[in-house]
Amino acid sequence: MENVGIYTPPAANPVNTADILDSFSAELSQTDLEVTVSAQQKLAEIVSQSEDDVAGIRIYVGGGGCGGMTYGMTFTDDTSEFDTVLSFDTFKVLVDVVALNYLRGAQIDYIQEVGRERFVFNNVFAETGGSGTCGGCGSSGGGGGGCS
Repeated sequence: MENVGIYTPPAANPVNTADILDSFSAELSQTDLEVTVSAQQKLAEIVSQSEDDVAGIRIYVGGGGCGGMTYGMTFTDDTSEFDTVLSFDTFKVLVDVVALNYLRGAQIDYIQEVGRERFVFNNVFAETGGSGTCGGCGSSGGGGGGCS
């Protein structure tokens, strides 16, 4: 067999993280992530009742699979250079850039119903498309395969 040649991959251009950080905008707007007035009021109340000195409220995204992504909030006293920040009068909302990719265009609302109060994440995947659930599982319990 004839020697066809040896593959040599192209030289990689090194990534300069300083350039990335220079172009990174840490400011978040209500068009990126809307927090309704009722949610703002409840978050301000919760922060004011905290005995700890918190830097803000971190919005996080986890999971995936057939049930879709999970969304939540927690107090944080730690910020990262990759956090985006939405500032309000008495508190800040922090979202890291990875979570923001799943939240961009979403709305956080606070709903009070008889015997039930909760935060709700509406319109997730607004800009990326998708419903957050898997339609090919074959059962509501997530079994049966077909999810990817």
